[in-house]
Formats: sequence, structure tokens, C-alpha cells
Amino acid sequence: MRRPLSLFVRLNGDRIEDLRFEGKGCAISTASASLMTEAVKGKSRAAVQQIYARVHELLTQQNAPPAQDLGKLAALSGVREFPARVKCASLCWHTLNAALHDGATVTTE
Repeated sequence: MRRPLSLFVRLNGDRIEDLRFEGKGCAISTASASLMTEAVKGKSRAAVQQIYARVHELLTQQNAPPAQDLGKLAALSGVREFPARVKCASLCWHTLNAALHDGATVTTE
């Protein structure tokens, strides 16, 4: 079984105390995972859910609002111009969302 990305999340109550990833992937998936770990450390589950929803919107909706409120995550906005690469940028986000909700395995296949 192929596992291109694994996330390791350490919670302290409702907050993400630490988050790291391991895996191999394209530059987009690696960059997105790196930006994600930086953006969500120290945040509550509710805050992470808001960021997740905003990033998903940024990646998938052509008329998404400007991304200045996302800081460095705004760099991901150009990915939506390449629909085949959206899954590269969103895999880590879907994986984190699943880990925080039910721990399910996420796949792009």
C-alpha cells in the first residue's frame, strides 16, 4: 500500500500542540503540507476547521475571496488554475481534517 503522506498530530486539550508530516510527493503537496503545519500549530480544532474551510475554498472556487487573510497560505491560490493539481495541495488538509474528526485514512485515488 502506497503512503505518500503521513501526519503526526499531538493535541493538548483542544489545541494542536505539534504537527509534522512525513512522506514523498510533488513540490505542491510538500509545500502545502509545510505551510499547513506552520499555520495550524497552536490553534484550536475550531480555528483549524475555519482555516481548512477557507483553504478548501481557495483551492476549489474560481471566485473565492482574496486570500490576504491567510498569510503565507495565500500562495496556494494559484493551484486552482490547474485542476489536476488541486488534489496535490489539498491532500494534507483532508488528512488533517480526518485525523481531527475520525482518524480515517484519506486518499486521492
